[in-house]
Amino acid sequence: MLIAARQLTSEELVGACLDHIAIREPVVRAWSHLDPAMARQAARSCDATAPLGPLHGIPVAVKDVIDVFDMPTGMGSSIYDGYRPPADAACVATLRAAGAVILGKTVTAEFAGVSPGPTTNPLAVTHTPGGSSSGSAAAVAAGMIPVAFGTQTGGSILRPASFCGIVGFKPSFGTVNRAGLKLAAEGLDTIGLMARDIDDVVLFWSALVGRGLAPLAPRATPPRLALFRSHHWNRATVDTVNAVEGTARRLEAEGAVVEELPLPDEFPELSRARIVINGYERARALAWEWAHHRDQFSPMLSQTLVQGWSFSSENYLAAIRTAERWRSWFAGAMEQGRYDGVITASVNGEAPEGLVSTGDASFQEIWTILHVPTITLPLSVGGTGLPVGVQFVGRRLADEALLSLAKWVTQHSVPVPADLG
Repeated sequence: MLIAARQLTSEELVGACLDHIAIREPVVRAWSHLDPAMARQAARSCDATAPLGPLHGIPVAVKDVIDVFDMPTGMGSSIYDGYRPPADAACVATLRAAGAVILGKTVTAEFAGVSPGPTTNPLAVTHTPGGSSSGSAAAVAAGMIPVAFGTQTGGSILRPASFCGIVGFKPSFGTVNRAGLKLAAEGLDTIGLMARDIDDVVLFWSALVGRGLAPLAPRATPPRLALFRSHHWNRATVDTVNAVEGTARRLEAEGAVVEELPLPDEFPELSRARIVINGYERARALAWEWAHHRDQFSPMLSQTLVQGWSFSSENYLAAIRTAERWRSWFAGAMEQGRYDGVITASVNGEAPEGLVSTGDASFQEIWTILHVPTITLPLSVGGTGLPVGVQFVGRRLADEALLSLAKWVTQHSVPVPADLG
């Protein structure tokens, strides 16, 4: 690392990020809070002290549903205009303890839902960057920051990462502490990372979970992969079909074994269960705001909350049981097939044009409810030249193995770089 080797200072790195933000931000609009003077002072303090840990002096961005004690947390809602939390979220405090510089807060869709903020896609500014971690994905893709926090309840890390042509990693559910996160759906919410390459993801994830600095164990042999199309495959555009199937063929040519994982007849019930869990839990997570500030919710989120309040506890518990049954099925299928991972669609196509929608979460939410680790890699482009990610899924709690698989994939199927402008 250049900072550790004294070949680069934190102040120089942070300054370069801020200079690039000054150029790109007027159009991209990725940031909800940025204090350049405070960021530069934090960088100078890093340079003046002995290294605290493996992230010493490296800037990181924080999605604005995660608390940072010296910055506002607005959550994409006027309800929290000017709100200042009293403490860092656990994940932020962990990175600070490892030496990271918190550069600023990035735009989120309203309460990490689907009502978008002002952020544009830095690769095509008339197209959505995805959401709800829109600002984090756009800031990384635009070269404003090397790494950013995202959160995923349905598809809020993988979808914007795919649309913006970067790496998006959602760890196994529960492996990153969520204290200080404004929960959307507590049975689904997962804190993850967005970066331009696997190595940066591994570095920050290792610091988050206390893994240490050992490099990923290299794969001794090519992997066994299950190709899974899911019940949403008919929603995939030709761009997604080409991305997934083309990547599978390239990996087979490199020695990987790729086998079709058949779609169980009843699998669509998992998506129906996810609707119930998400709605029921979101409504209750926002009970105070709904009671006191109902008029400040967007129509889209209001509709979700009204539906959520309509679900009974019996509906909810049945959905939980459905999810648990399919988690067991997936674990068994992986074991029976001796698969190292699943290759599947990240999204249904390129980033859609327009900024009123953050895109279709169907291809991501399946794996969120299954609680397994997933990662999207920028391995393909669509018909208009925008990136189309390919998703790889691992066994629950086998996050390091998934990252090792992703590293092998990027070495054998060249990623498509984002245009940093």
